[in-house]
Amino acid sequence: MFRKILIANRGEIALRLIRACRELGIATVAVCSTAEREALHSRLADERVCVGPEPPEDSYLNVPALLSAGLSRRVDAVHPGYGLLAENGDFAEACERSGLAFVGPRVRHLRLMGDKPRARRIVERAGIPVLPGSPEPLADLAEARVVADEIGYPLLVKAAAGGGGRGLGVARDPDGLAAAFTVARSEGERLFGNNLVYVERYLESARHIEVQIVADRDRRLLQLGERDCSIQRDHQKMIAEGPAVGLGGELRARLADAAVEAARAVGYTNVGSVEFLIDPTGAFYFIEMNTRVQVEHGIPETLTGVDLVQEGIRAAAGVPLALTQKQVVVRGHAVECRIRAEPAVGSAALRGFHAPGGLGIRVESALQAGDVVSPASDPLLAKVLAYGATRAEAFSRLRAALAELVIDGVPTDLPLHRRLAADPELARGAVSTRWLAEREGGDAEE
Repeated sequence: MFRKILIANRGEIALRLIRACRELGIATVAVCSTAEREALHSRLADERVCVGPEPPEDSYLNVPALLSAGLSRRVDAVHPGYGLLAENGDFAEACERSGLAFVGPRVRHLRLMGDKPRARRIVERAGIPVLPGSPEPLADLAEARVVADEIGYPLLVKAAAGGGGRGLGVARDPDGLAAAFTVARSEGERLFGNNLVYVERYLESARHIEVQIVADRDRRLLQLGERDCSIQRDHQKMIAEGPAVGLGGELRARLADAAVEAARAVGYTNVGSVEFLIDPTGAFYFIEMNTRVQVEHGIPETLTGVDLVQEGIRAAAGVPLALTQKQVVVRGHAVECRIRAEPAVGSAALRGFHAPGGLGIRVESALQAGDVVSPASDPLLAKVLAYGATRAEAFSRLRAALAELVIDGVPTDLPLHRRLAADPELARGAVSTRWLAEREGGDAEE
């Protein structure tokens, strides 16, 4: 097992990693920008290293500074969490070349599944359905128009190296294709350092379902059930719940089997999730694989009792999985909201923060009074999860928790979450990825 780990992230996920390491008896080194020297993750780690000024590209994305911090503090491994460099194969390779273990999948898995068109080809060869689309990245708009004519509109235009709902757009006609292609290419270059683009059929009404997996380096692999992430705004997931409502036993089993086969097709190791779309007929299609711990990891943890963060650390250290698939049991229902800061021109100081409590409530946040939230800050401020024996009980507890949550001084989407948690249509059952967009106007990511 590792002796000391560098936490190459910030905010609530950095705090979550520190807690998991503490339970495992592993010392931690936090990295921080000059603006976050007194942030909670910096204060609660065993050691901290400032790696640069506030802009993430000068600090949390500064690979030489991160490696220098790890080597100077003699860590054994680096944990990237999610976002930032978590799915960056070059960073993982740089860690390993520096003699530092990367807590995540192997470098080749990051590169195979990070190349979205290639990932589609891999899983399709394994017999898993994919949406019609371009088999290779597109050289230019003219090539995109040829593919569009072959598969028809509407289309989803995606950055080949994208993720997290970034670098994509919906095209309903040739003019829309040109606009979406430009956006996907520019965002891909700006956010992921890769301007390659591909297209696939866009489903107007679908559900976004993710299956949680974890695998060790001896190829033992478990699936820990699925979650529904269909409620999205501006291509970002807002609410996730599990198990997914109304799937039926057969479809649920087929999704789980497909996720396992997708992971086995590349010999995947560590924690990850496989994402699917389900159309109104019940047909499902592979979207992509997240090669990291997920933002919504609290849902499968709560439903199964398996600590996914700790399992990921153990897997990276070469420790075999102790569980078998038969020992993984999903119990009850869990629903989680991502509370985000609303986009702002300037900075805002947090005047007050109160996390709700009570039976079945789990809050992940690194907020503390006096924090300054700026355009360079992580916009994810808190995750509020509610668990119940039934879906109705979980939502009832969620509504109570959101009513109690206080984030004062910073504009957030908390009022919207409160309305959604009380929406009778959502309470009745599953909704599609366009459900929220149709209420607010605009398009949602599938």
